[in-house]
Amino acid sequence: MEASEIRELSAEERYSKLNDLKEELFNFRFQLGIGQLENPKKLKQIKSDIARVKTIIKEFELKDKEIK
Repeated sequence: MEASEIRELSAEERYSKLNDLKEELFNFRFQLGIGQLENPKKLKQIKSDIARVKTIIKEFELKDKEIK
């Protein structure tokens, strides 16, 4: 998911996306632990997506704080 796509989402959708990604990461780690993970590169991609979403959430929080 690209940053521009995340910025177009509403605040609720961003938090929902973050929760979905965290759940997906948990599932992939579980699969890795039991040896059923087919694509280990997907773990890195999910971690990057989580970081990207968190960064954009923080940007919007700081922008709202500056306005007030």
